[in-house]
Amino acid sequence: MTATFSCVWRDGKVTHEDFPLRDLDGLVADPRNLVWFDLHDPSHETVDDLARELSFDFHVVEDALDPGERPKVTRHDHHIFLQAYALSLAEPSGYASRVRHSRVSAFVVRNALITVRMGDGFDLAALVETWSRDPTLVGYGVGGLLHALLDQLVDTHYDVIQDLDDGMESLEDMLFDDDLQTSRISRLAYRLRRELVEVRRLTRPTREVVDAVIRYAREVGWDEGLRGYYEDILDHVLREAEWTESLRDLVSSVFETNLSLNDMRLNVVMKKLSAWAAIVAVPTLVTGWFGMNVPYPGYGVNAGMLAATGGIIVSVIVLFVLFRRHDWL
Repeated sequence: MTATFSCVWRDGKVTHEDFPLRDLDGLVADPRNLVWFDLHDPSHETVDDLARELSFDFHVVEDALDPGERPKVTRHDHHIFLQAYALSLAEPSGYASRVRHSRVSAFVVRNALITVRMGDGFDLAALVETWSRDPTLVGYGVGGLLHALLDQLVDTHYDVIQDLDDGMESLEDMLFDDDLQTSRISRLAYRLRRELVEVRRLTRPTREVVDAVIRYAREVGWDEGLRGYYEDILDHVLREAEWTESLRDLVSSVFETNLSLNDMRLNVVMKKLSAWAAIVAVPTLVTGWFGMNVPYPGYGVNAGMLAATGGIIVSVIVLFVLFRRHDWL
């Protein structure tokens, strides 16, 4: 079985590429080698073979393949196992959630990093480019390889949160647009809140993952130069968590403000209807009075007609001016 990507470094130089799974054990056994091996959407049997090859705990086989696993780190006798998610946004399809995630699992041993990717949402070519562009990471050993992996995963979280923040700004612009679309804003706000909840669920445990890796690095004695690298990732994770929480609060505020604006708009409409009803009521009153079938002042003469018409016109004008002055019209 051949990995999608695989590489061996020795003294900072590549010595092997695209080697089969059966060679992995021998390459890892040489402490001079730094090994990376990747599996993309592997079968259960392939991950079982990997576990047997490197004496991994077989419980992690289920964790690596189970789609419902949360981001986490587990310690075992000879390795650590961690999981995290790469995030992206798909094209809008109605008001369904646009968040897409791709699970990335990693087995970390003394001189090897084995990754298991489920889905196509993680750009592994960019990860390889990072290692090639910054040889210092390879020089740090497996800790440097793992740093680049976690850093790229956290960057996908940042990109998605940034896009959601831009969506929030667009929603706020719509909220105070003269052409207010209450129902559309409500649906978009609901979708955005749902997406933020999903992003929070997948990214918040990443802090625990990074913390656990930092503790493990201290225990096994990884190069002290890596401390700043991992602390930088931790700072990004904390900032993303705060950013997500603030966006959730903003979505709630937008939703409540939208309802308040809708109520205000309804009140304005009711005031206008009430004002016009009052204005129409005056001609109705006058014509109803003069429409009675009994004699009244001005009955049967032109002066009565002129008095009724003048009364209607004056009353309508007075009411219109009064309502307009009080902003009812």
